[in-house]
Amino acid sequence: MKRFASFLTLCLLSLSWTACTPMQTSPSPTDSFRIVAYATDAIIAELIPYDKLTHINYSFLIPHADGTFATLNNAWKLESIVEAAHQKNVKVSIAVGGWGWDNEFEQMAAAPETRTAFVQNLVAVVNQYQLDGVDMDWEYPDPGQSSQNFLALMKELRAALPDKLISVATISYGDETGLGIPNEAFDLVDYVNVMTYDGQIHGSLTEFEEGLKYWTARGVPIKKINIGAPFYTRPSEVTFANLVKADPAAAQLDSFEYLGSTENYNGIPTVKKKTEIALQKAGGIMFWALDHDAQGEFSLVNAIYQTVHP
Repeated sequence: MKRFASFLTLCLLSLSWTACTPMQTSPSPTDSFRIVAYATDAIIAELIPYDKLTHINYSFLIPHADGTFATLNNAWKLESIVEAAHQKNVKVSIAVGGWGWDNEFEQMAAAPETRTAFVQNLVAVVNQYQLDGVDMDWEYPDPGQSSQNFLALMKELRAALPDKLISVATISYGDETGLGIPNEAFDLVDYVNVMTYDGQIHGSLTEFEEGLKYWTARGVPIKKINIGAPFYTRPSEVTFANLVKADPAAAQLDSFEYLGSTENYNGIPTVKKKTEIALQKAGGIMFWALDHDAQGEFSLVNAIYQTVHP
């Protein structure tokens, strides 16, 4: 009773409601929201806005069918990125594969010996470059035996890297290809990077929202989903930076005439809208690729960050 009286007296003397209100200690939902950048070996490391990112996936480490890897392009650049990123508490993973290496993945994952070689060699890369994890970008395992080989590979990789981040890049949604990622894999990975672009209307809000619906319905926990946005156009794969350089007005649009071609992409308003949706329905937003972004006031990364941290 004496403690309560003392507290009440303090409140009355302070004449301030805030002094009598319990402190709010729970973190904001945005504190754990991920901003995940894929960065190619063409990136200018000095231009990376580390303070606006949470994760970087350096792309790509190219697999061979025998479980070895091609020499990593610009390895010195990865070393520089890891050092700078870790000073800003940004996690760096190596993205393995990418479009066009499906056959190598298929052959490698089909045999226990080459799966084990792949995992051992990948662990060596993670250790050599002091990486925080691995992003598996097999585009794409097929339903059936290929899917089971993928699962066996992911189980072995998780066992070899129990304390590292493991993510997987996936197709947008809907067609049978998505079933090549079996549900059992969801427990093995920290994040699922959903490539919601390259659809019929490249990077549309419909594709974005359908991707969220599809993978959530498949059983991926919301907090594990990083939903994707493109920093380039279709059909010509023009970088957002070059669009804005041609005409700053393009930054506010999703379709633009560039060198005689109608290019579809995501401008600043759409990227902000996607980030707002992701804040409600996902654990993060990711994009391909950081080195395609414009600098300064037209930066899409800035648009994302300002939406997450207004």
